[in-house]
This record gives sequence, structure tokens and C-alpha cells, in this order.
Amino acid sequence: MAFKFPKATTPQEVALRLNRGEKLYMLDVREPEEWAAGHLEGAKHIPLGQLSGRLHELDKSKEIIVICRSGNRSGLACELLNEKGFDVVNMTGGMNNWNDVVES
Repeated sequence: MAFKFPKATTPQEVALRLNRGEKLYMLDVREPEEWAAGHLEGAKHIPLGQLSGRLHELDKSKEIIVICRSGNRSGLACELLNEKGFDVVNMTGGMNNWNDVVES
């Protein structure tokens, strides 16, 4: 799949930044049951299917790291948000490749 957005990061880079104490603005677009099974502390949860109706909940002034299970839905979310003028970064590999702490 070819996504048209400029920035990507890895789960390892995100974990490193969080562990350094950086305050990251993260958006998790997985389904509620996936979120309940474990998510990143401080991430905002808006399932992909609800995203276009909830754009007002996001901060346009911040870089948003978008997260899903594998990187596909977050890629779609990045494309949508990029078109709406948001500064987005796709976490490629998603939670499947996450090996740090999760909240449940």
C-alpha cells in the first residue's frame, strides 16, 4: 500500500522517546477491544471509523503519532489527517511490534 504522508516512526523510537520523558501526542485508532487489551499511556483513543467525525478533539498545533495494530489503519488515519492539515507521524509496525510497557 502506498500512503501519501511524509513521516513515519518505529515502535522502538516511540518507546525511546517516552522513556526519555518526552510528552508525545499519540492517537490510537484501533477498535475498543484492541485498546482494552493494552495501549500506550497518554494516548488518545479514537477508532478509525469515528475519526472523521471527531477531528475537533485533536490538537492541530501538535505533531500526532498515530498508532494501530500493524501500521495499516494508522497509515489510513495519517492520510486523512494530513489532508485536513494535521502534522502526523505513522508508527509503522504498530502495537504488534511494541515491546515496552502498555496500560490496560
